[in-house]
Amino acid sequence: MTATPIDAGQDTSVRLDFDSTADHSGHETGPEGGAPSRHGVDWWQEIKSIVVLVLAVLFFHSFVAKPFYIPSESMMPVLLTGDRLVVSKYPYGWSFVSPSFHPLPFIKGRIFGRLPERGDIVIVTPQARNEDYIKRVIGLPGDILEVRDGIVILNGIPVPQKWIPPLRIPVDANAPCPPDQFPGALVEDRSGKRWCELPVKQETLPNGKTYKIIDVGARTLDWYGPVRIPDHHVFLMGDNRDNSADSRATLADRGLGGPVPWEAIGGRAEFITFSLDGTASINPFSWFGALRSGRAGSSLRPATESGQ
Repeated sequence: MTATPIDAGQDTSVRLDFDSTADHSGHETGPEGGAPSRHGVDWWQEIKSIVVLVLAVLFFHSFVAKPFYIPSESMMPVLLTGDRLVVSKYPYGWSFVSPSFHPLPFIKGRIFGRLPERGDIVIVTPQARNEDYIKRVIGLPGDILEVRDGIVILNGIPVPQKWIPPLRIPVDANAPCPPDQFPGALVEDRSGKRWCELPVKQETLPNGKTYKIIDVGARTLDWYGPVRIPDHHVFLMGDNRDNSADSRATLADRGLGGPVPWEAIGGRAEFITFSLDGTASINPFSWFGALRSGRAGSSLRPATESGQ
């Protein structure tokens, strides 16, 4: 039995054929009258899709941008323990540390290489240590750099510093204000809320880039050099000047051991995505309460002093 087409000029005909896929008892059968056809999961295709997705993510993280987590206080006050941020991988070109997980040995040079600017916050991977540090670029190739009583001297000229009002940071599980790092900084207001009141200076580099640093007093790292920074090297320091394992600290002290080759730079810090105070647990409802307010979206590019 066949129905008449609705419109002979279009492929919209309707056919009724009781002999093709069903027997006269009302049971559905396969094309040859056997059992119904069932298509299983194509596991090979699923595996290929997952592999492609993983490779795409690794490519993006290696060559475009990658999220990072701040585990220490060395870049306070601009970065707090628990901050999550985005690091762009392309501003200085690519090197052996660009791929995620750093699987490559040291390879000299960069592809489309460009030196960072003074004041940039960068990710760096020291040689012989498969871990990432985050520091600020202070010295460039050819500079003669020295630190005297906490003052950075570039090419014989002291980098300007000026005291500004103390900076108060709320005390939480990720920012406990340890007395060995910040002696006398823990204060409590009338409501009972605890704060870490930090002595800060405003430092301005020769290119006009300006930012805040913490200076708690005389420490070993307040004296360094002088050194001439070699070609294709940079000198890095943390903003928490008295508590930072950076270019001033030896490799034995978990520092960078002097100027760092530009091949070890993995990218530039761009902005904070969100920040956690350390109270989050496996319970998802705790995550919202652990978010620090006012930090998401904060730029990590240094400001430029007016007149520069």
